Amino acid sequence: MAALPLYLLLLLPLAIVPFLFLKRAARRRTPAGRPPPSPWALPVLGHLHHLALAGSLPHRAMRDLARRHGPLLLLRLGGLPVVVASSADAAREVMVTRDVDFATRPISRMTRLCIPDGAEGIIFAPYGDAWRQIRKVCTVELLSARRVRSFRPVREEEAARLLRAVAAAAGAAVNLSGLLSAFAADSAVRAIVGSRFKDRDRFLALLERGIKLFAKMSLPDLYPSSRLAMLVSRMPRRMKRHREEGAAFMDAIVREHQENRAAGADDDDEDLLDVLLRIQRDGDLQFPISTDNIKSTVGDMFAGGSDTAATTLQWAMAELVRNPRVMQKAQAEVRRVLAGQDKVREDSLGELAYMRLVIKEALRLHPPAPLLLPRECRADGCKVLGFDVPRGAMVLVNAWAISRDPELWEAAEEFVPERFERGDAVDFRGADMAFTPFGAGRRMCPGMAFGLANVELALAGLLYHFDWEMPADDGPGETLGMAEAEEMGVTVRLRHDLLLVPVVRVPVPVD
Repeated sequence: MAALPLYLLLLLPLAIVPFLFLKRAARRRTPAGRPPPSPWALPVLGHLHHLALAGSLPHRAMRDLARRHGPLLLLRLGGLPVVVASSADAAREVMVTRDVDFATRPISRMTRLCIPDGAEGIIFAPYGDAWRQIRKVCTVELLSARRVRSFRPVREEEAARLLRAVAAAAGAAVNLSGLLSAFAADSAVRAIVGSRFKDRDRFLALLERGIKLFAKMSLPDLYPSSRLAMLVSRMPRRMKRHREEGAAFMDAIVREHQENRAAGADDDDEDLLDVLLRIQRDGDLQFPISTDNIKSTVGDMFAGGSDTAATTLQWAMAELVRNPRVMQKAQAEVRRVLAGQDKVREDSLGELAYMRLVIKEALRLHPPAPLLLPRECRADGCKVLGFDVPRGAMVLVNAWAISRDPELWEAAEEFVPERFERGDAVDFRGADMAFTPFGAGRRMCPGMAFGLANVELALAGLLYHFDWEMPADDGPGETLGMAEAEEMGVTVRLRHDLLLVPVVRVPVPVD
């Protein structure tokens, strides 16, 4: 959810309405039972002003509200009820104990403009038998450990391409953010559709714009029952234009794959789109997969497989440069384990225990999706921490706040990978609510292994082949800026591109 625009505050004059009307309206909006606590609200705006005037991104503003009002909050963002869980106990009840009650996704008015009914893919599919089927297809056919391993040559080729681009700029500042985004996108694209897009830059721009659009809370989403909000907002036109451009990309890709298979292409060389088209042709599923379903699922994998990996790599490298002790320890391990090798291969990564701790610590401090993906309360009588959650409310888990909770983590704001060396250290695979960068329960991210494989390979290569310095023009003693991007999509990256100077330590092979 993006930082709320200040134009919403222009709605404030609408709050000047007769007192009796406000009193009746407040009674109608009050949830039955014992609702979660809320900060003070304004008419019409609800609690929007708490976020718009906070001067920080929503996950930070919501953390600050939780500190004042409690670990479970009920916010009214315009006309939209939102419940925010900001403690491990609250997260456990939402994602584990009452998982079924919160297992569906809310689909906003703007999202619906891009996704027709019945074609929601894996991310937005409503909970039910059809979702269970596509989830099974993803975990068994698309994102299984065997399938992820099968794309090892693709990852290694794209990692080598990344390292050659870095080496070409050795001694000068390189925009590592841009290179990491291209690496993650190319790796994901080749695994999903089997080839690198000719107009990759346009595709990357389209993907980034789409992620921001889906995350942004527009007037029609904040006031879902208002026709006026729909009329005055520019978002419907933007969403329709994005849908048309995205559909053109996906139609061309699907058509090319269908033609290749009709011409007798080798089934042993399947990408993930081929797998979905094969399952569609076989037609032995309880709920047939439509072509629109396939396109939505492929789009979900594009977004989840590239953006989160690039974001994690960016934060990991930034934290390493900012913490020289950790950088030196990680590099020493990688260079000891891989000594004598001309390049990094996946089968050499098994012994890089400390590097994996670095990745875990980066995910703790900087979960790619700080508020995870929203859920929806789909039943009456749902209780969390003893409070009644209104049916239909959007439910957010503030994973960022929980993973920085000083009651759960010692030196919570510091980058200390060694905290995960303990035998009782928590893990991110959905069992420990203190650390859920990929979520938990039924709606946990099914592509975790797919994304982590890219992160591990690229990070090992960057540590093995290069030492890293700050650009000279930053001045002596200058520290790396760690501010988050001012506008939030689903993920949150650094505000500014990560510019670093690579110094070659182990030469990168030419090919």
